[in-house]
Amino acid sequence: MNFLVSDEDTNPLRVAIIGSGPAGFYSADQLFKEFADRVQVDMYDRLPTPFGLVRYGVAPDHLKIKSVTKLYERIANKPGYRFWGNVEFGKHIDLGDLRAHYNCIVFAYGAKGSRRLGIPGENLQGSYAATDFVAWYNGHPDYSSCTFDLAVDTAVVVGIGNVAVDVARVLCLTEEELLQSDIADYALDALLKSNVKEVVLLGRRGPAQAAFTNPEAKELGNLQGADIHVADEEAELDILSSQDLDIAGNKIKVRKVEIIQNFAERKYNSKSKIIRMRFLTSPIEMFNNGADKVSGMRLVKNEIYRSEQGSLKSRPTDVYEDIDAGLVFRSVGYLGSAVPGIPFDAKSGIICNSEGRILDPKTQEFLIGMYTSGWIKRGPTGVIGTNKEDSIESINCLIEDVKSGKMLMPTNKSFSKFEEIVRSRQPDLFTFDDWKRIDNMEIANGDLARRPRVKFTSTSSMLKVLGRS
Repeated sequence: MNFLVSDEDTNPLRVAIIGSGPAGFYSADQLFKEFADRVQVDMYDRLPTPFGLVRYGVAPDHLKIKSVTKLYERIANKPGYRFWGNVEFGKHIDLGDLRAHYNCIVFAYGAKGSRRLGIPGENLQGSYAATDFVAWYNGHPDYSSCTFDLAVDTAVVVGIGNVAVDVARVLCLTEEELLQSDIADYALDALLKSNVKEVVLLGRRGPAQAAFTNPEAKELGNLQGADIHVADEEAELDILSSQDLDIAGNKIKVRKVEIIQNFAERKYNSKSKIIRMRFLTSPIEMFNNGADKVSGMRLVKNEIYRSEQGSLKSRPTDVYEDIDAGLVFRSVGYLGSAVPGIPFDAKSGIICNSEGRILDPKTQEFLIGMYTSGWIKRGPTGVIGTNKEDSIESINCLIEDVKSGKMLMPTNKSFSKFEEIVRSRQPDLFTFDDWKRIDNMEIANGDLARRPRVKFTSTSSMLKVLGRS
């Protein structure tokens, strides 16, 4: 097989990966498994640090989940790997630059936006995207200056997936629990001063359709400072859901329903905070307190029905309820965004593709050398590990194409000159060695504070650590 861009063995297959989250690293891993030392993988990220949502999306008290970065570090230590941090596609580099220097380009930059509810009052003060809150308490540089009004008694989280559960749990963590996490310092201070005593989780469907995982649900029942409550009538399965569960015999879903129903049977332990998990309930309006701030919301009771396609869905009834709330987090899903020059489906929020090959939606033809992986390929679903199989699928397509000669032919074979170009556009470029220095300092600062790590939450503070401020 000859996949080289020249007859020189020293000139390997060149692959650029846009995005350094799980999908990016799993893609790199698959490339190294196939091509070993005959591939050069350059990973670009607009942020100065790698690991994407593992660093900025996984809850700060989920340190075990974050340990997956040890695997990514081993991938990054491969001789053919380079990290180009704080370099934004569409700003510092463009498609023309990459086509001139690489054989293949993999877009794996995830989904940083958030879906909207589309209800009156959604834009009032006190109504936030849950994704913004998550990024804020995780120390994301773009969100470190955000503020959230935690001086209220009741917070509502619209949604009942893992992100929604994370938000509810973080709002209820005790000082002891927070200090065992790697939460950003400013968020730690704010949460310790928080007045939030009640968190309401709103799920539009029933317990059998709840999107959170069983481990996430169980965590809510083991919080030091918060009780959890589910109303008996909302924990009870509707007939259709019960029938489907019996037929499918899905042990995971059965266990999930059991966990929720156990919550309904619990007695209050008079803890300082309470999480109320609601089902078959949706917001239809947020109330204005007269000063353009959220003061509450109107809810509608839903019912489960079977669609023409056979799936179970929810629809509103004529039963309404008003509740007080000074703080609302909308957790109804992440949303991907387009980048210059790459076909994008705005409705679904993904790059137009087939099994990872990027295609022109008008001609249905594949774009030579162009691939995608992760959330921006399939949508923001699944857990971190889901990105592994997804990336394998995409990179196997790349491998197949390379073996058949379907790849880009770089016109500029000098990486040193390309690096000069990139550094001229972005002098504050971060390498993986830069990241390791930052990582070591965060851990060292954490040791001093008796915490897992103390994060740097701005690019300027990271540059200062590196002596480049």
